[in-house]
Amino acid sequence: MLSDHNVSQAEQIAERLDFAWRTRTPIAPITEADRIGDIATAYAIQTHWTELRIARGEKIVGRKIGLTSKAIQQQLAVSEPDYGTLWQSSFYEAKGGRVSIPSDHFLQPRIEGEVAFLIGGRLQGPNITPERVLSNVDAYALGVEIVDSRIADWKIKLVDTIADNASYGGFTLGPWDRKVGDADLGSLIMTIRHNGAVAAEGPASAVMGHPAISTAWLANKLSEFGVSLEPGDIVISGGITKMLPVRAGDDFVFCLSGQPELSVSFT
Repeated sequence: MLSDHNVSQAEQIAERLDFAWRTRTPIAPITEADRIGDIATAYAIQTHWTELRIARGEKIVGRKIGLTSKAIQQQLAVSEPDYGTLWQSSFYEAKGGRVSIPSDHFLQPRIEGEVAFLIGGRLQGPNITPERVLSNVDAYALGVEIVDSRIADWKIKLVDTIADNASYGGFTLGPWDRKVGDADLGSLIMTIRHNGAVAAEGPASAVMGHPAISTAWLANKLSEFGVSLEPGDIVISGGITKMLPVRAGDDFVFCLSGQPELSVSFT
């Protein structure tokens, strides 16, 4: 449990992150400027920021999972992923397999491809298994996350990214596929073309072995905060390949085995 001082500090940092997000002005790393080093405080900061946004009328549409690859976990010296909140205001709807996104909505964006799930039945941890996840998923889709950081120059450690809503910027989706039971989700291949050239490729098993494994982790982690995954929630289960930098004028084409291509351009 956080002390009153720590709660006050968490609220102040959340307000700074919120201001940085609204003004597109990055801040110094929290781990350096505020000497915050523990995960509990980092999630408290994220929670306060969530409350600020909800109070202004923002709507939660789901959750994102980050730090799912072994390489990134080793880089940040962590042994588990983190999570953040997906916001209705930063969902960019694709039409006809294409979506155009204003690049100035972000500070220092990067992009990655993921498997997205549409939750059909309530998932309340602990002890949620990947099998139970799959039996409570209504559909899956090609998901694209625009990853962003309010921390200057992406100089982040684990606490920085957790507090900063898991470095979430925005997301878009391909069409939902209801044939979840027919798909070998772990063997799906994601290919990303950047301005016409292949820039990244990898299997969905890169996400902790299977996207349902990361989603089970999420459901169990959320239960520590008294939160569950509810019907209608969207979960983007973690980046399959490396993140790619984004600049105005860039065009990306995402391909996931068996799904229509999704073209994402930045204006």
